[in-house]
Amino acid sequence: MTEEPSNSRIEQDRQLILDAKRRGTGAKIAAYTKLSGPGWLQSAITLGGGSLAGGLYLGILSGYHLMWLQPLAMIMGVIMLSAIGYVALSTKERPFASINTHISPVLGWGWAIATLMANLVWCMPQYALGTAALQQNLAPEFFGEGQNGLIAAVAVLFVISAIVIWFYDSGGWGIKLFEAILKILVGIVVLCFFGVVLKMSISTNDLDWGKILAGFIPNLSLFANPSPEFADVLAQAGRFGDYWKNMIVGNQQKVMITAAATAVGINMTFLLPYSMRAKGWDRDFRGLATFDLSTGLFIPFVLATSCVVIAAASQFHARPAAGLLGEKDAAGQVVQADPGLLGQYKKILDDRLKAELPAEQWTELQKDPSALEQKRAELPLPERTLAAMLVNRDAFQLAAALKPLAGETVSQLVFGLGVVSMAISTIIILMLINGFVFCEMLGLEPRGLYHRIGCFMPAITGIAGPFVWGDSNAKAWLAVPTSMFGMVLLPIAYATFFFMMNSSKILGNQLPRGGKRVAWNLAMGISTLCAGFGCIWSIKTGGHATFGFTALGLFVGLAIIVHFMRMARGGSSKTEA
Repeated sequence: MTEEPSNSRIEQDRQLILDAKRRGTGAKIAAYTKLSGPGWLQSAITLGGGSLAGGLYLGILSGYHLMWLQPLAMIMGVIMLSAIGYVALSTKERPFASINTHISPVLGWGWAIATLMANLVWCMPQYALGTAALQQNLAPEFFGEGQNGLIAAVAVLFVISAIVIWFYDSGGWGIKLFEAILKILVGIVVLCFFGVVLKMSISTNDLDWGKILAGFIPNLSLFANPSPEFADVLAQAGRFGDYWKNMIVGNQQKVMITAAATAVGINMTFLLPYSMRAKGWDRDFRGLATFDLSTGLFIPFVLATSCVVIAAASQFHARPAAGLLGEKDAAGQVVQADPGLLGQYKKILDDRLKAELPAEQWTELQKDPSALEQKRAELPLPERTLAAMLVNRDAFQLAAALKPLAGETVSQLVFGLGVVSMAISTIIILMLINGFVFCEMLGLEPRGLYHRIGCFMPAITGIAGPFVWGDSNAKAWLAVPTSMFGMVLLPIAYATFFFMMNSSKILGNQLPRGGKRVAWNLAMGISTLCAGFGCIWSIKTGGHATFGFTALGLFVGLAIIVHFMRMARGGSSKTEA
């Protein structure tokens, strides 16, 4: 963003909207479609590795029963983003400065720092996922699986994202080209995954559309119970049935949090107001902003993620991974297991043995590989079946499983293209957001050298991802812990904009009144409470609960102390009703 949008262009766009409103709904929709942009930027970031992982593992663990989760999370996200857009377009103050002045510098700086941290962390699984798709799906003969191939794949992702970011920093024409590229990438993602499901529907009758549609009805019981499809094998697991049930539920909860966190992340809340300001929008564009979010964000997200859930559920839910249980193919040959899945399978069985055996016996058993292998084989078949069901499959295994149904081209090339487009579009937007954040924290206009330095910070951390996790199995699962980290940060943004939406010092006579204000607060309140619940649950299940709750308590405590200190000095942090 190196130059302000020209007044003539802004006024032309404004006049187009006003004229369209006078001509009716059809003309208004046509005008809004022509002028849309920031919503597609939001799609480009939300349709990334986190959304793919969320949809993939929702399907694997829960079948069609959680089809409702990602659309519901996105509805809540659109509500909060609409509120952010309303505030940003109703005032000429930059959001970061406005929060620090009128709400709380703790929330303002917390919002900025949390966004920067999320960008740096989230870029790593995008690179890991993108390189895996290039090496495994799209061009394995070129990129291979060795270190040289990995370096080449990382270089391709870096160069493409760097070139596109450079377009954006070229001003008005660059922003238009930037948005056009992202719309194409988002379109590719949606068409690829939709095409896979469409081909499956034509090629097989295995898709139960009655169950799929029923899955869009919210069912909260799955937060504490496994999918019904696991019931029979769990019942056969004997006295260790509860052990396996708790494992399934624990993984299910992590994936539910991941799916919710990646619908709208904290960095998206930073992107929206600044991307709107970059286009020169103001209060006359508020209707366009809501339309933009509904079409450019909600529709592509729901289509793409739902198709991923459907594909994964149809192939993997409550089904043992091939080759892990010694089964034979039609020719009577023992099926060879995927080496990565075999390693996971043994790890799951080892954890189960560790839970049963005394510590001394388990330590001795680990010293004798043949005895350990024998011990695994002696576990009851239902338990070994559960372990084979719970290994973490990734996009490569899903594409391979779809090959008999969708064919080589659709399963590998089309699916791989969708995954790579997801990764590239998200990397690009994470870089762009970080440029905004970095400049805001320095008090500079988001342009020039410092903007580019900020943009390339996530690229540097992202590049490390494939090398840090180069030997990890199921790279899509890497998005789960990073997304849980993002969920911990999300309530900072939601609470901040809830307060902004109720501040007369910020909005003045644009503050919603009467029924509109009640509706806004009810919708935002529910969304903020749900984000808070997700934050607490992420800390509880993330493995570092003591540290997490201590940090959360210190942040909330600091915000309260600063708030009352400013009130005592007659400051402006008080949020007016």
